[in-house]
Amino acid sequence: MSDWYETSFGDDYLRIYSHRDRHEAVHQVKIMIDWLNLPNCSRVLDLCCGAGRHALVLAEAGFRMTGIDLSERLLNEARETDKEGLVTWIESDMRRLPDEVMLHGKFDAVVNLFTSFGYFEEDDEQIKVLRQIQTALKPQGRFIIDLLNEGYVREHLMAYSERVVDGVSIQETRRLMNGFVVKEILIEEAGAPSRRYWERVKLYALPAMENMLKRAGLRIDQIYGDYEENIYDPRQSPRMIVVGRLE
Repeated sequence: MSDWYETSFGDDYLRIYSHRDRHEAVHQVKIMIDWLNLPNCSRVLDLCCGAGRHALVLAEAGFRMTGIDLSERLLNEARETDKEGLVTWIESDMRRLPDEVMLHGKFDAVVNLFTSFGYFEEDDEQIKVLRQIQTALKPQGRFIIDLLNEGYVREHLMAYSERVVDGVSIQETRRLMNGFVVKEILIEEAGAPSRRYWERVKLYALPAMENMLKRAGLRIDQIYGDYEENIYDPRQSPRMIVVGRLE
């Protein structure tokens, strides 16, 4: 049986998250550029780039970008949007980066955004991702990992929501289960069979995340609670955005 992340990132995913658009990415990238504090033309790897909205904005800002994702469909969407060929797009599992990723050397920064960490059952598998980040970075290379804030999710989880996008009903049910936040998504569209998808992301409190980063040879410089640059609060911040560097 396929893991959820092998089947959930297709055409319906683009519809479900259509509100996560270029306008949002432009705002977030402006903040990230300040956090990373890198010179123009630095090499940046977007690990789990999806349809490429952040990678493209970073490329337009003057960074030499590589985007990696497991979803062929999302990468095709990224390539179609990238009319000028600004980004190198590579299909890969984030735990096992192919040699071609570092064909031109290591990276000045790696970003892992929009809750793309915590997909796997075991912590050792998550640490494989962190070690790939460590391997990809130049000495003193920077990283950003943008996660759900475990404390906030536990207190503010919305159990159910429903909306209509382009005449298509999207119903989302969320629950906490064994340290994961699990989302079931039901798509109902006139004249078509209903479709179900699942998302399952492990929640990490800061001490656990600090421990895994240390094991992977990565150091935290700062933690933010959102893209307005508010400092992280364990209970009130919606995000846990970790900014750091290779030790």
